[in-house]
Amino acid sequence: MKKTYIYATVLALLLIAVSCNTKADKSEPGNNANLSDISDEALLDSVQRRTFQYFWDGAEPVSRMARERFHVDGDYGQHDKNTVTSGGSGFGIMAVVAGIDRGYVTREQGLEHFTKVVNFLEKADSFHGVYPHWWNGETGKVVGFGDKDNGGDLVETSFLMQGLLALHQYYVNGTDAEKSLATRIDKIWRNVDWNWHRNSQNILYWHWSPEHSWEMNFPIRGYNECLITYVMAACSPTHGVPAEVYHEGWAEGGKIVGPHQAEGYDLNMRYQSVSGVGPLFWAHYSFLGLNPTGLKDKYADYFQEMKNYTLINRAYCMRNPKGYKGYSEDAWGLTASYSVKGYAAHEPSEDHDHGVISPTAALSSIVYTPEESMKVMRYLYNMKDEVWGPYGFYDAYSETDNWYPQRYLAIDQGPIAVMIENHRSGLIWNLFMSHPDVQKGLKKLGFESPSLK
Repeated sequence: MKKTYIYATVLALLLIAVSCNTKADKSEPGNNANLSDISDEALLDSVQRRTFQYFWDGAEPVSRMARERFHVDGDYGQHDKNTVTSGGSGFGIMAVVAGIDRGYVTREQGLEHFTKVVNFLEKADSFHGVYPHWWNGETGKVVGFGDKDNGGDLVETSFLMQGLLALHQYYVNGTDAEKSLATRIDKIWRNVDWNWHRNSQNILYWHWSPEHSWEMNFPIRGYNECLITYVMAACSPTHGVPAEVYHEGWAEGGKIVGPHQAEGYDLNMRYQSVSGVGPLFWAHYSFLGLNPTGLKDKYADYFQEMKNYTLINRAYCMRNPKGYKGYSEDAWGLTASYSVKGYAAHEPSEDHDHGVISPTAALSSIVYTPEESMKVMRYLYNMKDEVWGPYGFYDAYSETDNWYPQRYLAIDQGPIAVMIENHRSGLIWNLFMSHPDVQKGLKKLGFESPSLK
């Protein structure tokens, strides 16, 4: 991307505007505040407000979709400031719904914002109703994620649909204008052809390209971040997949079960990771709308599984076998993020641990580990300018390498804001789980949940 003086000036002005947004910052503790005197609720609201701004002030202005990334330092490399993301926008939709409900912006402002989002999605490139990973936010034209990845991305689409169904429920009983937008959202949802991505088999495939067809050849098997993809595919009222696709494809006829221990904690599932435990975003993305509390099927008790999965990550960082500076009970969390070695999927194993802490890891796990995650939040907030910027905590840092990049990623900011809201009120969980198609789909797959009626 060619950086210009004009863009640098605009970026600087935008950051000044965000930092001066008194409504967003009014409740925030001052820079010199003694955090021991600040309530958890005040701190949670401070972090949620700032992170919400990534998807509000930081949204791409034409589409109002979430930018894939935002670099305060202005160095975007190959990724243009107009590149927007489907999955990150799904997370952002849920973050903005929570922001509206909290009064960060008015309901009227929220409706205007989401109308632009829906306008974009109705016209943007899609493939059998499945959206690509990236678009140009000004034109709606697909931006290739890779050499052969320039078509439908089923996983990113499932993240987007998770957000849209929560938004649908927020508006379905609202004003006439809100009900009208909910109707348009329902059409987008019903247009996704999940069956197409079976490729005539009892498994879902991640990618399809109009030029390269199924050449990416990436069947989706568990366990990783893609549970929600199978749930959404089963929930569709128009192109829903049968339960066999979930049990034979995702769960591989029961092979997904693989009881084992790590760091002294029990896990019941086999994870798609060499170490047997993957990055923490696997505990987040599927559960932003899908409520893990009391959620069970014949493979797992998902709340207990994800809680232990989180505690393993924490225990590994506290054990700190590689002796990195700064790891402690107040600073833990390994997940996919920026890294001292480029973008990397950090996880609790010595081969995939580069001394990088990603704030989204512990903070988005607050629904599983509220006390432990609050300690991390307070530690990070005390660090302030090193890790705290206009849209909340920056994506990653390393005390060992004295590395503090001022950069954000949508897929990391979104879970922070959404899971904080779920921790505070359960709002997004309640919305998503109340959707009639979600209720039917989960029952079809054999799930149990207190949310199922």
